[in-house]
Amino acid sequence: MAEPRKPGAPGPTALRAEALGARLPPLVVAADRIAATVLQGVHGRRRAGQGDAFWQFRPFLTGDAAARIDWRQSAKSDRLFIRETEWEAAQTVALWSDASRSMEWRFSPSRPTKRERADLLSAALAALVLRGGERVRLFGGARGGSRSHAGRAGLASLVETMGLVTKSQSLPVPDPSLPRHARAVLIGDFMAPLPEIHATVAALAAWPVRGHILQVLDPEEETLGEGNRAYAGRVLFEWGAGGQSILVPRVEEARPIYVERLRHHREGIASIAAAAGWGFMTHHVDQPPQTALLALWQALGPE
Repeated sequence: MAEPRKPGAPGPTALRAEALGARLPPLVVAADRIAATVLQGVHGRRRAGQGDAFWQFRPFLTGDAAARIDWRQSAKSDRLFIRETEWEAAQTVALWSDASRSMEWRFSPSRPTKRERADLLSAALAALVLRGGERVRLFGGARGGSRSHAGRAGLASLVETMGLVTKSQSLPVPDPSLPRHARAVLIGDFMAPLPEIHATVAALAAWPVRGHILQVLDPEEETLGEGNRAYAGRVLFEWGAGGQSILVPRVEEARPIYVERLRHHREGIASIAAAAGWGFMTHHVDQPPQTALLALWQALGPE
């Protein structure tokens, strides 16, 4: 005979869910939670477009084709109405999360590293795309990145693949198996030289692939620690996979030059994206991840 459950104790369903959650990687749990938060505030991917599923009626507007008028609905009032269908074109979204050495930097232990935030946003965006019935894959070539993931259960396998894909490069490696007309989302700090960024984006745009660039930065990077005593006087800066370093005798004198060069670099990335018809935005690790996730999710909507 089963022992009676005490009041307030979790039931069998809750216990099974708790056990399943304990086996999932923390990144999957965090990504799914953030994705669910974003979905609470948006209407999903339901947009007007080519499809068979009914979405809504809207008033007839100047410029609409007369053939689109729904005469049955219009007969119920003194206005003309258009019958809109839901956008149903399932697509493949290819994700890339920068894992180069510069992404490991953070200003303080209270903030995530740029890599941690980039991986979280990639996984959360994948969760949204998979919930929308679309496919997700990772840039990564022969080590598993070209595999497509689908369905709600695909998030765990995608996160597992993220740990297998070679991601040491500061830019994604071209993937000839990427479906034409796929969408791409590249997330990183994009500290690579502008010509290299241009070559990567141009190659994808010529496939053709439409995409978005999300530059992830720590706010202290933009000001070179202005107002922080740790960034005063002689400071040794290290970066890059090769362990490059430079000793700056007086950071205060170098700061204006650095800030101006970073601004010029960001404007260059924005110009490269605009020329290819891509989107570009910046996210700081001290901001809520939901802000950037919502912007990416809306940007991935149909044209």
